[in-house]
Amino acid sequence: MGKGRSKHKQGPPAPLDESLVTRKRKPEDIPVESPVRSKRRRGGAAKGKTDKRGEPIANSKKDSKRKKSATVPPLAREAKKDLFSDDSDDGIVDDEFDAESGDEETEDGRPSLKDDFLAGESGSDVYDSGEEQAGHIFSEDEDESDAEEKLTAANIEGLSRKLDAQLAHEAAEAQAELEESAMQTNIAGEPKPHILGDPNDEDDQAALATPDVTLLRTRITDTIRVLEDFSNLAEEGRSRADYTEQILKDICAYYGYSEFLAEKLFHLFSPQEAFSFFEANEKERPHVIRTNTLKTGRRELAQALINRGVTLEPVGKWSKVGLQIFESQVPLGATPEYLAGHYILQAASSFLPVMSLAPQENERILDMAAAPGGKTTYISALMKNTGCVFANDSNRARTKGLIGNIHRLGVKNTIVCNYDAKEFPKVIGGFDRVLLDAPCSGTGVISKDPSVKTNKNAKDFMLLPHLQKQLLLCAIDSVDHSSPTGGYLVYSTCSVTVEENESVVEYALRKRPNVKLVETGLTFGREGFTSYRGKTFNEKMKWARRFYPHMYNVDGFFVAKFKKIGPTKAAATSGAKADRIPEDEGDGVDNDDIPFGGFDDEADKELMEKAAKRHLKKKGIKPRAVVADHSAGEATAIEKPKAVGEGSTGKDQAPKKKGKTLGKREKQAKK
Repeated sequence: MGKGRSKHKQGPPAPLDESLVTRKRKPEDIPVESPVRSKRRRGGAAKGKTDKRGEPIANSKKDSKRKKSATVPPLAREAKKDLFSDDSDDGIVDDEFDAESGDEETEDGRPSLKDDFLAGESGSDVYDSGEEQAGHIFSEDEDESDAEEKLTAANIEGLSRKLDAQLAHEAAEAQAELEESAMQTNIAGEPKPHILGDPNDEDDQAALATPDVTLLRTRITDTIRVLEDFSNLAEEGRSRADYTEQILKDICAYYGYSEFLAEKLFHLFSPQEAFSFFEANEKERPHVIRTNTLKTGRRELAQALINRGVTLEPVGKWSKVGLQIFESQVPLGATPEYLAGHYILQAASSFLPVMSLAPQENERILDMAAAPGGKTTYISALMKNTGCVFANDSNRARTKGLIGNIHRLGVKNTIVCNYDAKEFPKVIGGFDRVLLDAPCSGTGVISKDPSVKTNKNAKDFMLLPHLQKQLLLCAIDSVDHSSPTGGYLVYSTCSVTVEENESVVEYALRKRPNVKLVETGLTFGREGFTSYRGKTFNEKMKWARRFYPHMYNVDGFFVAKFKKIGPTKAAATSGAKADRIPEDEGDGVDNDDIPFGGFDDEADKELMEKAAKRHLKKKGIKPRAVVADHSAGEATAIEKPKAVGEGSTGKDQAPKKKGKTLGKREKQAKK
């Protein structure tokens, strides 16, 4: 194969024309043009591409490769020629190049490729290659050729490293420029945000009062940025209180909170975090189900629900029974697995108090506010249906749902009762562990119940903490301090306010010195407040745990765990029943209310009389004929008041009724 053809790995050459083979060779003293240039011209002519002057356009890539091959030393070229060519091929190749680089016409008068290519162009009869300018036609060809000549096998690695370093340096400079521009936003070059407006300007005040949603959100974000960097971004003559007052008004207008609740929740966080908290309350929490380990396992339940078209995943590494539901083609409360008791719909935050309580097998446990039964059934599942669980709820209507869930989930170690939780130390006590999920304001579950935004006021935050303190003291008194495995109490609320959480725990620690705070055992959650707006709490309050929707995507929750280390003194219990709870300074709790755990007979006398009459009517007895004596618990016959001028007929009727009534009772007793 020829020297030129071997580079392109072509097949055998086509048969040559006799005129080219029999033609005389040129004398050797006549210089032959470089084959590289002739090849380039030939390639351009073969493709039929010309420029404006009619000259053939060279292929820049092929030209650069051929020029690179032209720089190979003659010795290497000759060695390569000896390896790949024989004598007969050399003659053919020389003839080829002679035909290309010689005269424009062959000996037999046939026009060359150039004349064929230029035949259609007017005003040009001859194409002389000597008139072509030396060097490259296009500047881009020259640049590529130079780059390729520098890029060799020896320096390719170094050039690659150099290029990577240059790109990394440019990226670092761009990132630094972006960060610098972000830091200088509204600080040095730009004006400070104008939020509050001029009090003397009516237009500014009208703009502040306009409830435009877009403007409100922009103003909230600008105010948060100012509060985060107050020294640099605040307007002159404006205090932090002015900005705080403005952002509270905007939050009330944008999210629909009352001024009282917005201020209470805003001061729990930094401005930026408070904004995240309010935003999280506008989004629904994901649906979560808890696997009933008494009947199935989480893996089997997940596979069964996936087969029904449910998209789910584990709720987190902290729970082994929770499943988070993203999408379901069937109602979760109507699947065969639900009806069979394989799972229960339960919020993820409700797992936390039971996990902290950590019930053990064969223990006696009290759930003081059990309805609708999610926590109670979880306790029974952890105990594997051993021991005994007392599920109490003061609302009789809610106990129906509690009983239904207990039966559906296959719980067999639970007793349902309907007592006021404040009576439990007197009803029954000596429990190994007690769970108190106290009634609260619901500020942690605003996404479920948006009405909390407006229907909670200062009175609620005085009455609810007072009730929670009473329940917590009763729960402490119900725990057996000498239990070999227990003696623990868990207090939890679905609220995030300090008045319902840390203040209540601090009160219990002062009133019951025989208990102490211990670690909850939960692996995540924020620490409780040890100080809040001038109030200081027990240093071990950091062992309590707070959960927020914007941080963990669960409902707002508070969990604290106590350990009872000694018996409760009799004086403390009797004082709690007879005396009123002293006023707690700084708590804002109104203690002018009813005595602890008792009834006011004078105030309830009318209500009890009405209840007794309804009871008699159900039995078929006329209330006017019989009066219920609540002190003795027996019914006594009374004689109707004798009217003026009335005969003795009324006197005879009353004993007859009494005799009939007594006769019936005697007959029933004999039977």
